[in-house]
Amino acid sequence: MAATVFYLDEIPGPGGIAILDGPEGRHAATVRRIRVGEPITLSDGAGVLAESEVVAAQKDRLELEVLDRVLAEPVAPPVTVVQALPKSDRSELAVETMTEAGADVVVPWQAARCVANWEGKARKGVDKWRAAARSAARQSRRAFIPEVTELYRTSEVLTLVRETKADNGIVVALHESGSARFVSLPLAAASRIVLIVGPEGGLDDAELTALADAGADIALLGPTVLRTSTAAAVALGALGALTSRW
Repeated sequence: MAATVFYLDEIPGPGGIAILDGPEGRHAATVRRIRVGEPITLSDGAGVLAESEVVAAQKDRLELEVLDRVLAEPVAPPVTVVQALPKSDRSELAVETMTEAGADVVVPWQAARCVANWEGKARKGVDKWRAAARSAARQSRRAFIPEVTELYRTSEVLTLVRETKADNGIVVALHESGSARFVSLPLAAASRIVLIVGPEGGLDDAELTALADAGADIALLGPTVLRTSTAAAVALGALGALTSRW
């Protein structure tokens, strides 16, 4: 079984001693009950992976000898998910599933029909999403923790669409009214991909028109209607097979 991944900002080279403390150390020592002699994979969340072994353990801290250190290559094409804010009980679930499925950047979006409203409390919402992304990245043993941006309004999403198209990327707004099929789009040739997922109430007509005018493809993902909290993960799984990401 692969060693558990924990995140540490600064990782020494082979032969060095790394100190895992704070929330990560507490989780490793107290929750996971990792003991001396056990293997751990350390990562800085930005591509560094280091195989290590526990040489000392306390209740909220581990000392690890670094045995080997490598730099993982990011997958291509990179995928950004623009996620309209789900209801509170499914908000972090959406981030967790898309992180496990391989999202590289997550953009929270205050779309017109969102039940959730982050106006005045965006900082708290973004912090929760970043914590969820970090936890899910650890669970799925990722070398890269997805970036979670600040809250976007529709005007900022449209700017992202135009910038992506100008860079030979593809933007796909997932919607049941789409005339294109997701699998028929030239995804493998894209420099980068942006997936746009609407809220529980769906994208409204004005948003669909604005997104299409900015260059987004309005596409049908598959034969069933998915929840907003799971659509991105399903699309990312399809992208893994349709591009070189897998």
